Amino acid sequence: MPETVTLLIDPIAADAEGADLASTFRAVDAAEPALRVGELSTQRGDGIFETIGVADGHAQEVRPHLERLRNSARICELPEPNLAQWEAAIQTAVAQLPRDGEFGIKLVLSRGVEHGPAPTAWLTTSRAADFTVPRERGIRVVTLDRGYDRGAAERAPWLLLGAKTLSYAVNMAAIREAKRRGADDTIFVSSDGYVMEGPTSSVILRRDGVYSTPAPSGAILHGTTQQSLFEHLEATGHTPEYRDIPVDELRTADAAWLVSSVRLAAGITELDGEPMPYDAATTAEFNAYLLTPRD
Repeated sequence: MPETVTLLIDPIAADAEGADLASTFRAVDAAEPALRVGELSTQRGDGIFETIGVADGHAQEVRPHLERLRNSARICELPEPNLAQWEAAIQTAVAQLPRDGEFGIKLVLSRGVEHGPAPTAWLTTSRAADFTVPRERGIRVVTLDRGYDRGAAERAPWLLLGAKTLSYAVNMAAIREAKRRGADDTIFVSSDGYVMEGPTSSVILRRDGVYSTPAPSGAILHGTTQQSLFEHLEATGHTPEYRDIPVDELRTADAAWLVSSVRLAAGITELDGEPMPYDAATTAEFNAYLLTPRD
């Protein structure tokens, strides 16, 4: 079975009355060119995306990811995606993947070709990297100033801070800076000293038995994996909460994690060069849960 499946999606056709959703997307050879030169997703990063994890043939948390895609579209003033169409495309792609192992599905909705008549959309799959080491041994993290305070999203909505956009150059630059400092990943902090998120992950910390993550705001992408993990924590008798977290509280936490859809939960072993308590047992329990089928 193939490990890479690429489907081009027609987001306009799905809204036609009586449309057969299966006819509104088509498979293309991932090795062949499929986008036009004027495509704004590649020229300007003018689009949005989601990445969905697939574990042993099950696409994880499809609906939360699609609802976040829809929210990003609204923020970026893109046509609202037809969620049923995307669900059908995801099911088609997953059905072609091997039944064992981990994969990622990337969904992209772009503004299309400049001055063109319609947006461009596609999804593609790939086998996930081997994340055994960060899941079992943890990661070293540095904090980096994101360059604005917690109120920036409300003052400047054109920054699109609550959308998952294709403009990821800053996020990738932050990870490169972390590696230059001898670390594996980054946590962004606001200019007024509060924990925000990682470039590709959400932050969870534990203090005195309470699990906390930064309060949702227009400046923080609400993590689908984090939300699922909080549901699991509540179901198992733990206390999760959303709140503003000063960076000094992160430094003195009992334990902390970065969580995301494909890497899953990685415990933080070092922060800004200082060791942090690492809870291997809880991390293993988190990842065992995150690898179970989740809708």
